[in-house]
Amino acid sequence: RENDMDEKFFQKLKENIQKYFEPHKGHGFDHTERVYNLALKISIGEDVDLDIVKSAALLHDIARVKEEENGKICHAEEGAKMAKGILSEMSFPKEKISKVCDAIMVHRYSKGLKAKTKEAEILQDADRLDALGAIIIGRVFMKSGAMKRPMHNPKIKPSKQYKSKASTSLNHFYEKILKIRPETFKTKKAKEIAKERYEFVKEFVNRFEKEWEGEL
Repeated sequence: RENDMDEKFFQKLKENIQKYFEPHKGHGFDHTERVYNLALKISIGEDVDLDIVKSAALLHDIARVKEEENGKICHAEEGAKMAKGILSEMSFPKEKISKVCDAIMVHRYSKGLKAKTKEAEILQDADRLDALGAIIIGRVFMKSGAMKRPMHNPKIKPSKQYKSKASTSLNHFYEKILKIRPETFKTKKAKEIAKERYEFVKEFVNRFEKEWEGEL
């Protein structure tokens, strides 16, 4: 498929949106860059418009800070509105803007919104992939340190339901991370990547518990 925008445009877009991110947060710009790279990787061999994929990946979390400051704001909905303004100002092709906004609107998998385009599926998959693998292990413990949350307490069992404020780091893996199962991804490539990352997290949790008990 033909794509209208060159690499300079996306470089400029990256620069223009830096002000919407705060460093040292779980969803800082480093998360956006990983999602962007994963989205490009998943797009290989798919019939998609890369202008839409790239823009949606870069802009999907621009309203995160707003949501953190005001819990009533949904960063996906607000981000879609902000993206429309940003792309219009940068002379992005008008006919593609709505598709970028739609992808951002539904990227939040926990909301249960269905992705209607392949580009939106790719963004959902790329965003969720960043919640599996080695980096998420680092992120979970980094956040736990900031929240003064214990790493593990065998007496506190994981909740059956997901809680945004898990009792321990290890419980967060059971309550959320290990529920991001490979078969729930949409695209073939994402399923492959997810399978490998999922196994890595599972192995880590298993080993952590054994080391905790002195078995290893």
